[in-house]
Amino acid sequence: MDIKSLFGLEGRVALVTGGSRGIGKMIVEGLLAAGAERVYICARKKEQVDETSAELGEKVIGLVADLSQMDGIQALADEIAKREDKLDILVNNAGAAWGEPFTEFSEAGWHRTMDLNVKTPFFLTQKLHGLLKAAGTPERPAKVLMIASIDGMKTNPWPTYPYQASKAGLIHLTRRMAAELVGDNIVVNGIGPGAFPSSMNKAARDQEDMVKRGIPAKRVGDTEDMAGGAIYLLSRAGDYVVGTTLAIDGGVVNANVGAGNFVDPSGD
Repeated sequence: MDIKSLFGLEGRVALVTGGSRGIGKMIVEGLLAAGAERVYICARKKEQVDETSAELGEKVIGLVADLSQMDGIQALADEIAKREDKLDILVNNAGAAWGEPFTEFSEAGWHRTMDLNVKTPFFLTQKLHGLLKAAGTPERPAKVLMIASIDGMKTNPWPTYPYQASKAGLIHLTRRMAAELVGDNIVVNGIGPGAFPSSMNKAARDQEDMVKRGIPAKRVGDTEDMAGGAIYLLSRAGDYVVGTTLAIDGGVVNANVGAGNFVDPSGD
């Protein structure tokens, strides 16, 4: 058994949405370490894309894209199609969180969160289907990775209603799209991150000592935790895993028996 081949991504071309920071950037770093040939990243802000591309090197190609609207989704798919004749890996990471009290929750916040977290992954995958299908073979399928959240697997105390609903929806959408696309040699899976420090999860970033009290592993996640899970699912090692969302959370969802003392780590 060749472990380097099993977990390697040599020659693979990837797109990571929201790849300029946070969990998206952690995944990009993992792809590069595993040998990916090229990794496209996108974000709304050019300065973020340029900064991350410069930091991570010439294999990272930054694109500016607003994926909150269908025309932005189509524009990104068209740009990738201009540059590549196939796409081996798509990581649907771009998303949004919105919190307001129940009696005051706005329709604007609801629409933005549900659209970015559920609609965008579906339609971007749809628009890139031809490139993914061109890349996939029975021996080496193309991969789609949905970035959900443990908030789609359990409830949390924060008033982020559409965020939690959207991530639960994305987990089920992952199953349905996996069933649809596996016949095209495209394997769809997901990751449910727990507490990872980022601008979206400010609690894990700024209040680590408090947050880790609610995590059985007694720490927040780091780049290697996220990169390791992504590499597993996106490499040959994960080819026979189909339609699954892997919780990478230090045991919060599946190993937390101290619910009475639980401090929610998501902070979204």
